[in-house]
Amino acid sequence: MTGVILSGGSNRRMGENKAFLRVEGERLIDRTVRLFRAVFQEVIIVTASPLDYLDQQATIVTDILPEKGALGGLYTGLFFASDEYAFVAACDMPFLNRAFLEHMIRQTAGYDIIVPAPPDGLQPLHAVYARRCLPVIRSLLDRNRLQIKELYPSQKILKIPPEVLRSFDPEGRMFLNVNTPEDLRNLLPR
Repeated sequence: MTGVILSGGSNRRMGENKAFLRVEGERLIDRTVRLFRAVFQEVIIVTASPLDYLDQQATIVTDILPEKGALGGLYTGLFFASDEYAFVAACDMPFLNRAFLEHMIRQTAGYDIIVPAPPDGLQPLHAVYARRCLPVIRSLLDRNRLQIKELYPSQKILKIPPEVLRSFDPEGRMFLNVNTPEDLRNLLPR
């Protein structure tokens, strides 16, 4: 399985590139690449600014179809992935859980998508996608339908229920992301 990190957002709410924010003394991109390199043979960073990531031990690619949001990033990551499946995560999730990633990897047989389903909604940017989703994603992109969840009804999907999520993450932190300065302040020790 390939690990894909989406790091191409506009960062409007944060005002700076979220991938380079520091949590617990380490940049978010460094935390994620380190974890992905421990779990996946191939690591891909999808970004609109590839020169910013030259220090990373990863394949760096830019969007095939620019300005198409996270769905466009997902399409690009899957397109360039060498493996049949890719775990796709946003760059702004500081508490990714290796044991849970490995659990998700073991669930792929017979599914197109494996996605966590906590009570507050599906986590499409912390999910596994099969490359066979590419034609449907392309069709959505061509019609400018950019919500990742629009892909789900046409695919064989495994939703990982809240009780399984809690067994890996009793504190409920693995899906936290950093979108605003306030989000970052809330993560930092007081």
